[in-house]
Amino acid sequence: MAKLKITQTRSQIGQSERHRGTLRALGLGKIGRSAEHAESPQLAGMLRKVRHLVRVEDAS
Repeated sequence: MAKLKITQTRSQIGQSERHRGTLRALGLGKIGRSAEHAESPQLAGMLRKVRHLVRVEDAS
């Protein structure tokens, strides 16, 4: 499976509790923090929720 590098680019202040929870589940929470995850349908859904707050790159 491909690995994705997810980096938070915008603040979670002013976002809904669902968006903040999704960022926490991704291992983010501060601007500039990055996490690597294996590509999956669950991850794609989470990224769709917070696509305005993160940048996604291929980590492979």
